[in-house]
Amino acid sequence: MTKLNVSATVSLAILFVTAGLAAGAPAPAAPEAATGYKPAPMPYPENALEPVITEKTVQFHYGKHHKGYADKLNDLVKGTPLADKKIEELITLSANQPDKVALFNNAAQVWNHDFFWASMKPGGGGTPTGKLADMIKESFGSFEEFKKQFIDTAMSQFGSGWTWLVIDGKNLKILKTGNADTPITQGLKPLICLDVWEHAYYLDYQNRRKDFATVFLDKLVNWDFAAARLAGK
Repeated sequence: MTKLNVSATVSLAILFVTAGLAAGAPAPAAPEAATGYKPAPMPYPENALEPVITEKTVQFHYGKHHKGYADKLNDLVKGTPLADKKIEELITLSANQPDKVALFNNAAQVWNHDFFWASMKPGGGGTPTGKLADMIKESFGSFEEFKKQFIDTAMSQFGSGWTWLVIDGKNLKILKTGNADTPITQGLKPLICLDVWEHAYYLDYQNRRKDFATVFLDKLVNWDFAAARLAGK
């Protein structure tokens, strides 16, 4: 991984406001400094993704796993010079640092989860339009080919991790990251992400990760959010 290119990313405060406005939902609050960091408020009610993702799954995923990373992060930075850093700074300075593995894992997992919730909306899915649709066709040949590659990439991640659609130069690229790793450490700008940790889908889909990845694209993905990211908002 290479060090984050700050110009290639935008603050989560901007992207969550954009996601909320695009989805017609209340905009989540901006992340706080890590000392009091909490997961960004959900852009929709906990039952809003049903029946695709059940309220019970969201309660465990957001209320237990996501919150747990934030709580641990707060414990790690409390009383240290890192306490006033923004979440992206914590990720950048701890990436590839053997003595900061716990800091990276928890900071990156908070960021990744915030991005995952923003990547979905009630009644989402389908096909994008405009520049995003054009870039998907240019980069993958067709939207159907994009879907195939995205799902195949999600299935090829051994163990826990994430599947991303990112901007890489002038093209779009699908990539996977393991555990807490995130594209922002590579200077890449994410547009959407899918959580393929088992806690993201096991209550609803058991071991059927492919079904989860498929329904994410068909019924959940927030293309308005991705288009806003592409436009630099």
